[in-house]
Amino acid sequence: MTPAPQLSDFTPNCLPVLIGSLPLADHHEAVDMILAATPEIPLWPQLPVHKKEGMIRQFVSGLPGLVDKGADYFVDRSRPGFVEEMTVFYEHVIESQDLSALPANSLFRLEDDTARGFSVFMDKLSHSGLRPLAAKGQVTGPVTAGIGIKDERGRALVYDDNLRDMLVKLLAGKARWQAEQLRQLSGSAGPIIFIDEPGMVNFGSTAFAGISRELVLEGVGELIASIKAAGSLSGIHICANGDWEPALNSAADIISFDAYSYFDNFVLYREQLISYLGRGGMLAWGIVPTSPPETVGKEEVDSLYRLWLKQLEIICSLGFSEKEILSRKLTAPACGTGSLTPELASKVLTMTAHLAALIREEFSL
Repeated sequence: MTPAPQLSDFTPNCLPVLIGSLPLADHHEAVDMILAATPEIPLWPQLPVHKKEGMIRQFVSGLPGLVDKGADYFVDRSRPGFVEEMTVFYEHVIESQDLSALPANSLFRLEDDTARGFSVFMDKLSHSGLRPLAAKGQVTGPVTAGIGIKDERGRALVYDDNLRDMLVKLLAGKARWQAEQLRQLSGSAGPIIFIDEPGMVNFGSTAFAGISRELVLEGVGELIASIKAAGSLSGIHICANGDWEPALNSAADIISFDAYSYFDNFVLYREQLISYLGRGGMLAWGIVPTSPPETVGKEEVDSLYRLWLKQLEIICSLGFSEKEILSRKLTAPACGTGSLTPELASKVLTMTAHLAALIREEFSL
């Protein structure tokens, strides 16, 4: 596999980056919007208006026993052929370990019925003449997916050792396959793959009862290792509020967080944040709100810039210079825009791009 890039090889300098979802139906239109807003670090779009492009369903094709009934999908271990599917799956996992690159038709590929945005993005970017600094992809994390998918008895996969292991290995494979494909279109920074894992900060809640910190770190860690082994930078995107220690203690290169709503909670994890930043970790600073709609509607670039300056001062008070933080910061929305109207989604993308430009201008980046 391609060696993983070093943190020092990528200096984002507050460039804008997006989170995947958009409230559109047309993938070509979505890619055009993304390339216009973030040409340096574009990403492929997820359009949840299409049923199979939901956050979890989009990445679980190829899972042994998967039954898809439209709005309802689950894993059925009792169906005929499940053992054979499982055998073929693990054979593919083992064979893939010895391959320098996964084939285009790998079991881990993203297909048009669940991720049309990926192929449209690859095609448009390859014919555009653009060579972005980095091309970004994403995959749902194993904790969030493991809670969201049930077996035939209605029990979440995360509570079954065998089913959870297959899910983790499937997601790790899909992250690797993306990274290898996106590397063809990425510049010096290489690809970036975000693990969308809001469940990582909620494992202590009632909904995540019985899920240990070790289980969380092990599953996410396997995805991070797969991403880095494919020569990609790894990120964790969390748009929720809760316990930030597991994310900050992980091997992720980038932490994406909702700074608009949860900054005060995020900086409470002072020691972990100092350690993370001290090792060169980067922040995708989600300062542009994506909910509720009325908040998105009222905010403007100038108001967000003033809020961000206050937050920057607090982060620097942990013992870092402005130069250190700015060089390792990406300007981002708090989350995806899939739940907004197209007009408000467009505003989020525009504000993210314009805010990044303002910061870079004011600080001469």
